[in-house]
Order: sequence, then structure tokens, then C-alpha cells
Amino acid sequence: MVRIFHSLLTATVALGILTTMPVNAQSRSDLTLGMSVEPSGLDPTAAAPVAIGQVVWQNLFEGLVSITKDGKIQPQLAESWDISEDGLTYTFNMRDNVTFQNGKKFDAETAKYSIDRILKVDSINPQKTLYQSIETTTAPDSDTLILNLSTPSSDLLYWLGFPAAVMIEPSSEATNATNPIGTGPFKLLNWKKGNQLTLIKSNTYWGEQPKLDKVTFRFISDPQAQAAALNSGGIDAMPQFQAPELVNQFKQNNTFSTVIGTTSMEVVAGMNNAKKPFNDVRVRQAMMMAIDRQAIINATNEGFGTPIGSHFSPSNASYEDLTGVLPYDPTKAKQLLSEAGYPNGFTFTMKMPTLTYAERAAEIMQAYYAMVGITMVLESSEFPAKWVQDVFKDTNYDMTIVGHAEPLDISIYARHPYYFNYNNPDFDQTITDISNAKSDTERLAGYKHSQEIIAKDVPALYLYAYPKIGIWKKDLHGLWENLPVPSNDITDVFWSE
Repeated sequence: MVRIFHSLLTATVALGILTTMPVNAQSRSDLTLGMSVEPSGLDPTAAAPVAIGQVVWQNLFEGLVSITKDGKIQPQLAESWDISEDGLTYTFNMRDNVTFQNGKKFDAETAKYSIDRILKVDSINPQKTLYQSIETTTAPDSDTLILNLSTPSSDLLYWLGFPAAVMIEPSSEATNATNPIGTGPFKLLNWKKGNQLTLIKSNTYWGEQPKLDKVTFRFISDPQAQAAALNSGGIDAMPQFQAPELVNQFKQNNTFSTVIGTTSMEVVAGMNNAKKPFNDVRVRQAMMMAIDRQAIINATNEGFGTPIGSHFSPSNASYEDLTGVLPYDPTKAKQLLSEAGYPNGFTFTMKMPTLTYAERAAEIMQAYYAMVGITMVLESSEFPAKWVQDVFKDTNYDMTIVGHAEPLDISIYARHPYYFNYNNPDFDQTITDISNAKSDTERLAGYKHSQEIIAKDVPALYLYAYPKIGIWKKDLHGLWENLPVPSNDITDVFWSE
């Protein structure tokens, strides 16, 4: 298309009859999309890296259900389901006429195989623990899958929509990491490791055909190189642009759309609630009110990010904005410190992982705490090895900063033990009530209540939801603004005129 247009343009200039000749972008059926990290393999049921799902989830592999761009659950390979009154039996009705890309039929027996594989004793599924409530699986006929649970789990449907729970074709299990076979609208064409991976439309897809015929994922780790590739046309889109300091140049360029959204990652400053002075809720509240969340966002991400008041991202369907519960108020912070017996403040150590956003945030927090009489000593901790050992495993720390990337993971505050060393029976009961919820409305209400509890109790300081900075060509549509699940879903992407 470009060469043809160039030839015509040259000819018209030579004849002295140059006219405006718009290129019809709608005729484009290809897309080149940039990613910061290349996946280590292509089977999200066998390895943890997020980059795997960012390539294959929804594009090549599908699940019994899917998670929409709004964070909601919708049917996929299971067209409907019933849940027993006690919440212990899930009966799924399989979609008809679905085949894998190798021609094999998808049915209930295949679904049973996929779920059983997650639950095997030697399973290497990265999210295996999410599905442990499933006690048995049965497929009484080709259209019906039954899951029997040991305990109610109202989030099970949501988790069945994750990349870790996609359906696989049994004979492809051993080679899915390099030659994945799914039921999705795209299939693998080639993978030039260290450079790019290309998917093409699958003509055997059971659902509505995608508007794109070919999508190439280019792997560009350097933020400056990402910007250069966008400007040169080497890529059409960078859904998760890694250079916030360069965003303004794209905002000022009318050939691009700059779309700022949120991810499922909450950046929090976790406190060791078992140690003084952090075992006093007044101290924790004071520490929350002594810092300005927006100032931290400005320092770490050029102002991109969403302040949060609890361990929930705005990308989640049941998010509640609770930043007003403990807003920035240094006067009130000093008052709470005095009430807790620390009128002159105290000294503690911030064990910060060697992550840029964590180091920048810690430096800003240090300055804010100094203004209310608290001395924060900064101690660097190599991430991930040393930090995981010291903080996550040994809980040998006062305070730390890290991003929690897993979607819908507020239940970590009910895990005992966990590195926060937080114990609140009311919160624990709320998480149990959520598991026992009989309806999605009841489940979402439970999550709102759980947010409200920890917004006041502050077992960690809730800083911000990590931003999703998307930059793509102006006439490209259908990429997700927010990321309730880490992904690059291209199934509804298209070019306009």
C-alpha cells in the first residue's frame, strides 16, 4: 500500500497535478503492537510471567468464561452455568461446535482434562492455589461439566476467566509453550525469538471473526526505543508505554491517541503490624495522613496513576474510592501520633526493593515524614531475591513498598501468616462471607465492605494504582483502556477510515 501510494504521488507531482489522496486506513487488516517484555513461553497454564498472557489470552487461548475490559464475567466456552444453593456444585453447559486450531473438538471431557491438570499434585500451574476449592470434576456427557467444591468460592468464576485457566487440547500439552493450540480467533504463525511474534486469523474460529488478519508483537524493552518505534511507524501501538516522561510529546502529536488508564497493580507501603509502633492503628492512620499520594505519583510516574484508599484498583468492577477516609492532613497526623504516645515521632527503617518506582516513592515519603517528626531510614534491598527472603518470607522489616499485581487480591490481608502480620477477625469474616456469597451482587457488596475495613485500619499505606499508559495510532480502535487482567486483547481491534 505504501509503495503504491508513493508511486502515484511521484507520478502526479511530475505531471503538476498533485491532489490530496487519502490512504483508506480501513483497508488495513494488520497491526504491529509493541511489548516491553518478551514471553518466556506461550502456555499460561504452565508458567507465571505476565507477558505470556499478554500475547495469548483471549487471542489464542480461551476459558470457560472470560473477563471483560470492565472487569466483569461473561460466558465463553461455557455458554451458561448453574450454581447450587449451597455454592458447592457448579454445572457448566459447553458451547457447541467449538474446535481447537488443530481440528480437535472441544467438549466437556476436554474441559475436565484442563481443570484436572491444574489440580494435579505435580501441577506447575502458576495460580494453582486459586482453584484448590475444586474437589472433583465430572463430565456426565459431552455438553456438561460439573465441578464439586469442598468449600464455597464465589470468586471461582472470576478466577476461571484468568489466563491460568484457559482450555487446552490434551495432545498439545507438551508443546504449547512453543506451538500453542487453542480455540481462539488467532493462531501462531511464527515466533522470532528476541524480536517478534506473529499471530494470524484462525478461519476455524467458532465465534465472530476478528477484523484483523495478522498481528505482530514486537518486543522492545528500552522506553526510548519504544518512543522511537512509535514515531517511525515501526509499531502502531504501545498499549503499556514505559516512559511517562515522554508522554507529552505524543499528546501533542495529533497522529496518536494517548489513553491513560489503570492496571490491577496496587502500589502499597506494607507495614509489619506485629511490631511497635505499627501495631497501633493510630500510628498507621497518622502515617497515611502524613503523606500526599498525588505528590508520590508525580514523583514516580510524572503524575500518571490513580490515588487509592484501599487495596483495590479502579480497574476492578467493585472498586470504591476511599481516598477521603484518611486524606493528607499533617496536623491530624501529628495529633494521632501524640495520642499514640509518640509526640516527638519515632525512627524506623524503610526496606525498599531495587525497583525504580519504589525507590522514588520512598524518597518522597521520607521528606513528608520528617515534617511530622518521623525519621525514616532508607535501606535498599535487592529485588527479588533478598527482598523476598527478608520481607516476604522472614518478615524481617518495618516498612516496605511493592506493587501487588494480581487482580482481586485483597484477601491477602486474611492470610495467616502473610508479610503484613495483620490480624482482624472482622476482615477475615468478610472474606469468608465473600466466598459464601450466593449472588454476584452479594459478592461485590462484600468486596466493598472489605475495602472499607482496611481503609480505616490501614495495615498498609495505600498509595496508587499503577497506570496503564497506552499510545497508539489515532485511527486504531478497540484496545483496552484499563487492565483488570494483564492482557493485550486484540479480538475487537480495528482500523477506521
